[in-house]
Amino acid sequence: MGLTVGVDVGGTKIAAGVVDDLGRIVRSARCPTPADSADAVESAIVDLVGQVRTDLPVEAVGIGAAALVDASRSRVVFAANIGWEDEPLGELVAARTGLPTVVENDANSAAWAEFRFGAGRGWDDLALVVIGTGVGGGSVVGGSLVRGAHGAAGEIGHVQVVAGGRPCGCGQAGCLEQYASGRALLQAARRLAEARPQDATPLLGLGDGSVPGIDGPQVAEAARRGDALALAVFAEVGHHLGHGLAQLSAVLDPGCFLLGGGVSEAGELLLEPTRRSYLRSLVARRHRVPAEIRCAELGNAAGVIGAADLARWR
Repeated sequence: MGLTVGVDVGGTKIAAGVVDDLGRIVRSARCPTPADSADAVESAIVDLVGQVRTDLPVEAVGIGAAALVDASRSRVVFAANIGWEDEPLGELVAARTGLPTVVENDANSAAWAEFRFGAGRGWDDLALVVIGTGVGGGSVVGGSLVRGAHGAAGEIGHVQVVAGGRPCGCGQAGCLEQYASGRALLQAARRLAEARPQDATPLLGLGDGSVPGIDGPQVAEAARRGDALALAVFAEVGHHLGHGLAQLSAVLDPGCFLLGGGVSEAGELLLEPTRRSYLRSLVARRHRVPAEIRCAELGNAAGVIGAADLARWR
């Protein structure tokens, strides 16, 4: 099979790359995400596709976006950060590029990339949990991407982990995103620093000395140095994350959970408490094989690689 273009549409940047059938990006380009209109975002996508496909025999385009995408993988139902609503994105890009175009949720694209070329190779059943500002994800079951009847499957961040818990932007309460995201990690760090000022000196010393000035890399660095307060933050986040993964295991029974996104860069600081919590919460844990929990491998390239490969297998 030949070359395809993958496009990863984010809130601040759009990345595009020509990807071969081994998952290698052979040419790439990026640009800031236009803030003025949805039409400008579409034009930026088309321009990037034109840049990277020059003189290459590209066969199709795949677009991954933080959006609800319909079952046909052509129309964006809703994308809050871009302003798309019932947008025929696939048709519009196909008409302007002359190439068949597939549209997919960005986390689904990343999950597919890890399944095909990354840390999920060898597993026919896996789930990717992307832990950034929020929590997203996607699942592969029996070697196929799980999209659901209407294309809306994979909203892992909105599994409820605390009954009657913190309000979530989705309109519900107690969602995993409110307890195990990058935003939640910062909230936990700042809350503990205020509650335990006698223990917060090492963490505050890595920043500007103020509680509002605490950021994620500082928490990770303090934890690597053995700081008790920072380790307590990862223990809290890992507790909720592991509980959420156990709920997903009850439904999907994956062989492997992959953790991606910026917070996963903490590695074992996050993995170890997550695994402990997962095993504690796993249904019938004495009578089943627990899933492996490991970090994803492809990083920021996963969205481009996965979208391109989904276009290849359209």
